[in-house]
Order: sequence, then structure tokens, then C-alpha cells
Amino acid sequence: MCVTAEDNTEFKTNQHIVYPIQGVGLIRSIEKKSFKNKEILYYIIYFEVSDMTVMVPVDKASQIGIRKIVDRDESEDALKIISEKDEPLTTDWKLRYQINLDLLKKGTIGDIAKVVRSLYHRSKQKELPILERKLFDNAIKLLIDEIAYSLEKSKSESEQLIFSKLEIE
Repeated sequence: MCVTAEDNTEFKTNQHIVYPIQGVGLIRSIEKKSFKNKEILYYIIYFEVSDMTVMVPVDKASQIGIRKIVDRDESEDALKIISEKDEPLTTDWKLRYQINLDLLKKGTIGDIAKVVRSLYHRSKQKELPILERKLFDNAIKLLIDEIAYSLEKSKSESEQLIFSKLEIE
């Protein structure tokens, strides 16, 4: 059953949102579904990058970390973060991986930018282990997508902008 926009939800149908680790998604609908004999309101979110649709209970969205796409100022702040001098994390890659994974799970654009900056500069010194490489690839996609939506640029323009900032050092 589709719900109308008048319902009291933080996000609305056809709104782009950010889901930590998954990236930018589009709320296709807000629907009531029966679960354990209760009517629960769900966001139906589509992720173009993975061609995946998920259902998230409306009352759990903020707890999960779902948020609006940042504004232009926050995007520009994230671009400043990636152009700052990198402060190397530990040389223990497992610990570094966990630190960066925790930052990505928090899901703020600033945290994503820190992960991108850290792993990018680490990769310039030494090849990243496979898990860190995957983490970097995921983080850069998340950053490219959100900055593209926030600054109203294409994904390729956003990617070029990010890599140009990473090379400033």
C-alpha cells in the first residue's frame, strides 16, 4: 500500500538520501507492510550503483544513519579535507582497516573524505591489501556520488574534482 506525502516522515518519495556504506539512494515509495501482525511504515530505497532496492523501517532510518544529501558548503568542506596533508594511521593494516571501516559506517561526508584521503595517500606509498583496496573503492564511490548530487555535477566531473584535490599535497 503506497502512502501519501502527507504522512509524517523525515524523507519523502523521490528524495535522494545517503545510506552509510551503501551510498546515495532514491526513495521510490513509502509503504505500509504487515510484519508480525503490525503495520510498519517502510522507505523503499533504490540504489542505482548496485541496482538494489531495500526496505527500511521509517522509525529505524535515523538509527541506521540514513541522512539527507549534504549541502554545497559541506561538500566543499569535504573537498578541503581530502586536499589537506594526510596524517598517517598505524602501519598495522588490520587496525587501519577497522578504523577506516568504522569511519565509513558513521557515514558523514567528512568521515568518508578522511577515509579516501588516508587510503589514497597510503596507496601512493605501498600497494593496499585487498580489503583496504575494496574499502577505498567503496569510499571513493560514496564520495563521488554524494558530491555529484550535492554540487549538481556529473559523476565524472565529481571524480575529476576529487582526484585533483587529492593530488594537491
